[in-house]
Amino acid sequence: MTTDRQYIDKFFQGLEAIIRDISRDDVEKVVDALYRCWQRGSRVFLIGNGGSAGTASHFAADLNKCTIVAGQRRMKAMSLVDNTALVSAITNDDGWENLFVEQLENFFEEGDLVLALSVHGGSGSDKAGPWSQNLLKAMKFAKDRGGTAIGFSGFDGGPMKELADICVVVPFDTTPHVEAFHVVLHHLIAFRLKEKIEAS
Repeated sequence: MTTDRQYIDKFFQGLEAIIRDISRDDVEKVVDALYRCWQRGSRVFLIGNGGSAGTASHFAADLNKCTIVAGQRRMKAMSLVDNTALVSAITNDDGWENLFVEQLENFFEEGDLVLALSVHGGSGSDKAGPWSQNLLKAMKFAKDRGGTAIGFSGFDGGPMKELADICVVVPFDTTPHVEAFHVVLHHLIAFRLKEKIEAS
């Protein structure tokens, strides 16, 4: 039987492998895309399911709050997972696959950005069918309307990697490592954006 210490060591070794192998270029591209979005005064819409919904909400909060620089315009970030009444109404009436597209229909304008977080990037399925199709649909919506689609995925990136304009893939095959590192990335990006805004 694995001891607690062995489990802890193995988990941390996984994080070390991610840090070693993750694409710095892709992370840099996301920082640049978000910075250009801020320069234009465009909006960022964040989406995810399950644990990734929590990260979408947290990421939106940090983009709005942690990038504030006195005298500069502010980031405009909105999580599309937070309004329980609206989420349940859309799911009930239009289906889970349309949850994010239906909200984007209200708010999305040319130049805006959709940032989707998913462990498997739309690969795999369960009792309800293929995973994360609502994310992929929202990303396509953004691209079709003159916006940018950014993905944060894991494992091999899944369909999200092919659909996204930029996709940061956490190169590891366990859900807890991928979800945990998405939070590491969102903190890195938000605080780097503040530095770039301060230097503008």
